[in-house]
Amino acid sequence: MAAGGSGPGVPSSSCPQPPPPPPGNGAACAAADGSPASPAGLTYNQCGANNPAAVAAGPGVGAAPAAGGGLQREPVYNWQATKPTVQERFAFLFNNEVLSDVHFLVGKGRGTQRIPAHRFVLAVGSAVFDAMFNGGMATTSTEIELPDVEPAAFLALLKFLYSDEVQIGPETVMTTLYTAKKYAVPALEAHCVEFLKKNLRADNAFMLLTQARLFDEPQLASLCLENIDKNTSDAINAEGFTDIDLDTLVAVLERDTLGIREVRLFGAVVRWSEAECQRQQLQVVPENKRKVLGKALALIRFPLMTIEEFAAGPAQSGILTDREVVSLFLHFTVNPKPRVEFIDRPRCCLRGKECSISRFQQVESRWGYSGTSDRIRFSVNKRIFVVGFGLYGSIHGPTDYQVNIQIIHTDSNTVLGQNDTGFSCDGSSNTFRVMFKEPVEVLPNVNYTACATLKGPDSHYGTKGLRKVIHESPTSGAKTCFTFCYAAGNNNGTSVEDGQIPEIIFYT
Repeated sequence: MAAGGSGPGVPSSSCPQPPPPPPGNGAACAAADGSPASPAGLTYNQCGANNPAAVAAGPGVGAAPAAGGGLQREPVYNWQATKPTVQERFAFLFNNEVLSDVHFLVGKGRGTQRIPAHRFVLAVGSAVFDAMFNGGMATTSTEIELPDVEPAAFLALLKFLYSDEVQIGPETVMTTLYTAKKYAVPALEAHCVEFLKKNLRADNAFMLLTQARLFDEPQLASLCLENIDKNTSDAINAEGFTDIDLDTLVAVLERDTLGIREVRLFGAVVRWSEAECQRQQLQVVPENKRKVLGKALALIRFPLMTIEEFAAGPAQSGILTDREVVSLFLHFTVNPKPRVEFIDRPRCCLRGKECSISRFQQVESRWGYSGTSDRIRFSVNKRIFVVGFGLYGSIHGPTDYQVNIQIIHTDSNTVLGQNDTGFSCDGSSNTFRVMFKEPVEVLPNVNYTACATLKGPDSHYGTKGLRKVIHESPTSGAKTCFTFCYAAGNNNGTSVEDGQIPEIIFYT
């Protein structure tokens, strides 16, 4: 960050202004509250060295450091005797003129604070300070300006270097992290990151993600993204969402694991574009919204919307071109579906490893289609989320199929998930993935019907089917048991023994 800034864009805590600098050699010194120094006659020079004449005045007991880390200016004779440990003696010197040999002018403008310090302590705790004071181009100045650092954050850094004490809060953590990174104090960095992790919530996830990317904190960024995946709706409705930069927006939209309907995600992106237009002092009109969105627009997965959602929202927004709108309407309504410029890969808000089971032991040729659905009834012993089917393709070489897939709650005949789509096959006996737009929750010991209605040439089909198929997790050993039954009614012939829908793709 360039000098002259105020840190990384997080409001800084206000900090009390320090009292005037101490008097020069031989002058009586006032206490921090303006009262006379105690004991009487004790003096010290600007660098904190005791005046030899003062020693004859006898020992005196000084006040403890000011509450809240305020500047300690009262001269104290034999203060070392009251601090039995090295830690206590160094802690006493924090923000204290006693023995100080350098001052920092921290902040800028009227908020600048003059903070005393000790070169040796700083050099011991920070390689940057060591180079500043002892390196080949060491400074000889006794007053150093730090306009890009917040006073409260610098005091938090010094507090840590002098005493190992961590003083950070919601208002200062980002500026303290910036300062700790600038002066290479990784232990304080770690405390800041840990504080952020513990206070990570959906309503601040985007703000922290922006800062984590700015400060190159990949672990924190990963935790922010996981939080956004789990609480996408709350996160995009928080104030901080519209304040993120374009690169952060793109990083989020690229994810396959966001847990939100695409039409709502589009609405949030439109809100972001309106805020960005205002930041760039552009008129808030569709042309400028598209302009500021740039590469982010192509990451909205319009094909995952229903035709009703698309017609009521994106199609009327003015952000898409006429050609894009027509192309997407054709994608929703005609078969075969034309190619569109937008991603049609489903977002799956599930974490973990994708699983699949295959219910056939052998593959044969020639399964025909006449517009009737292939169906198989199934149940499972535990809660899962079905994300798609594996289907057989053509026996006549490379071919495109149109297909509608569904999962139906058998007892109520309710369609829980479906997708009108297509797939391309290469003529082999392999299966080809066809995915739902959203994961379909399947509860234990409930009957469901898997349906696939294909339009295309004769295909391969499976035989020697299994009534029970068990999937065992290679990591946890947990078992998911599928039980298959014949689905009566309007069925193209698929059964437990042979037919289509050989694979179910799912997450546990």
